[in-house]
Amino acid sequence: MGSELSFTAWQSSRLARVEASLESLLSNVHCEFDEQASSGLAPLYHTIAYSLLDGGKRIRPLLVYAAFEACGGKLSSQSLDRIAAAVECIHCYSLIHDDLPAMDDDDLRRGRPSSHIAFGEAQAILAGDALQSIAVECLTELGGTSAAQRLDLIKTLFAAAGPRGMVGGQAIDLASVNQSLNETALRGMHRLKTGALIRAAARMGAIAASATDAQLRQIDLYADAIGLGFQVQDDILDVTGDTAIIGKQAGADAALNKPTFPALIGLQQAMQLNKELHEQAMQAAHFFSDQSQRLQQIADYLTVRQF
Repeated sequence: MGSELSFTAWQSSRLARVEASLESLLSNVHCEFDEQASSGLAPLYHTIAYSLLDGGKRIRPLLVYAAFEACGGKLSSQSLDRIAAAVECIHCYSLIHDDLPAMDDDDLRRGRPSSHIAFGEAQAILAGDALQSIAVECLTELGGTSAAQRLDLIKTLFAAAGPRGMVGGQAIDLASVNQSLNETALRGMHRLKTGALIRAAARMGAIAASATDAQLRQIDLYADAIGLGFQVQDDILDVTGDTAIIGKQAGADAALNKPTFPALIGLQQAMQLNKELHEQAMQAAHFFSDQSQRLQQIADYLTVRQF
C-alpha cells in the first residue's frame, strides 16, 4: 500500500491527511459555539488551534498509518485519519501541560512561544483538558469498525496517556530533578513518559487493521525500540542541537539538572545505544516482509533527525 511512493512523498500525503482531520475536528468544535457563549469560548478555541495546528513532526500519527499498512489494513481512510488525529490530540495536550511552569517550565515549543506564554496558564490548562475530550470523541465515531475495536482503541490510547504511561512518566521525571538515576531507572521513566504513547500509536494502527496476535507482538517490539530511541536522540540533541533547529531551548535539560542518557552514560555511549535500538526496531519490522518499508523508514528518520 503506497510502497511505490518515496518516504518523503508518503510522509507528506499522510501528514496532509491528519492535518485535514485535525482542522475538521476544530471546525466542528467551533461551529458548536452559540453566539452567547462564543465570546467566552473564543480564547480557548484559539489556544487549542495555536497548539494543535502548528505543524510539528506528527511522528505518532505517522506510526498509526505505518503500522496499519504493515498489517494489511483495509479500513476507510476517514476513520484511520480520525485515529491518527486522536493520538495527536493526546500528544499535543501532553506538550501543553509539560511546558507549564509547574512542570518542565519551557517558554518555547516548536520554535514559538509555548501555549501558556502566548495565552496564559489558565487557557493552556483548559486547552490540554479539552484535547483529551476531543480525542475520546474521535474514537467513538469510526465507520467500519466494531464496538470491540473502538473500545480497544480507546483503552490503548488512554492507558498509555495515564498513570501507567505518559502521566506516570512525567511524575517520575519531576521527582528525578537533581536526583541520581541509574540507567535502568532512566529507561523505565522514558518508556512511560515518551515510549508509552509511541507504542500506543503503532498498536492502534495495528488494531485498526485487525492485526493478528503475532503482528501485535512485533509492532510492540518495534515501537518499544523506537520509543526509547526517540528519547535517547532527544537527549543527544539537547547536548548537540541548535535551538533554531530543534524548536526548543537547547541545553534545557542540563540547566534543570535533569537525568539524561548523555549525562548518565556519556554522549558517545548514548549514540551507540541509539544505534542498537534502531537495529532492534529494524529486526522487528522485518517480520512484515514487503509491508515493512514504512516502519523501517520511520526508524531511520527518527535515528538521524536533527530536530
